[in-house]
Amino acid sequence: MENGPPSAPAKRSLGQNFLCDPNTVRRIVDALEAPPEATVLEIGPGRGALTGLLLERFASVLALEKDGDLAARIKAKHPALGVAVADALRFPWERVDRLPGLYLAGNLPYNVASPLLWEFVSRARGWSRGVFMVQWEVGRRLAAAPGGKEYGALSAWVQNFVSARVLFKVPPTVFRPRPKIDSAVVAMLPRPEGELPGNSENLSALLKTCFQRRRKQLGVILRGLGEGAVDAAMELGLDTRSRPETLSPERFRALADALSAIQAS
Repeated sequence: MENGPPSAPAKRSLGQNFLCDPNTVRRIVDALEAPPEATVLEIGPGRGALTGLLLERFASVLALEKDGDLAARIKAKHPALGVAVADALRFPWERVDRLPGLYLAGNLPYNVASPLLWEFVSRARGWSRGVFMVQWEVGRRLAAAPGGKEYGALSAWVQNFVSARVLFKVPPTVFRPRPKIDSAVVAMLPRPEGELPGNSENLSALLKTCFQRRRKQLGVILRGLGEGAVDAAMELGLDTRSRPETLSPERFRALADALSAIQAS
């Protein structure tokens, strides 16, 4: 999602729906829970509804905007804003650690929210808190607990790097043009370094394999991953008759680490 008053037309190709409700803007900025001296990075400022309040509240505000026209407009409107014309999907999120304690906010287009957050949580380090608006169903998946139909690869992956919580629902009526579905505002806190996956590539591959076959028993899936995979699961105390959606993010991490050890031996 993008933000702001009705000026530049929305570009459907970029998934732009501009937020135009001051109360929703205030609730999002409040949810950052950042001190006045904080540096905030806004992803997709669009027309600047969030940006104006962020600049009022915080010492330094930066922005990533893919749309060059909107980037030029918002920079002209807010000269103090540091704007980079960049695609957040391709951004080197490892650079975030150059700004220790960074806070992040953004109304993310529906068509990129899931892959963007998948990349961001696994690559960014040293940030403090993020508050993002996403499609309602995506928000529910980000925060889903094991065992339900909303819990999947995205849930287990994201929750291995952050704690995620849906804060509130946002109706279509606060956007121009209006989307056809509700949105969710989600808060994320990074997990401590010692709780992060040892091999994120193996975890990613394991999750994708398991949830592509989520109706299969875990043992059946693991047999296709090579010798020793089923034994590794049993050594961890996993029920190989269970389905993937019953495993917690931590159990997937432990299993991925065990499979990595087998591969390295």
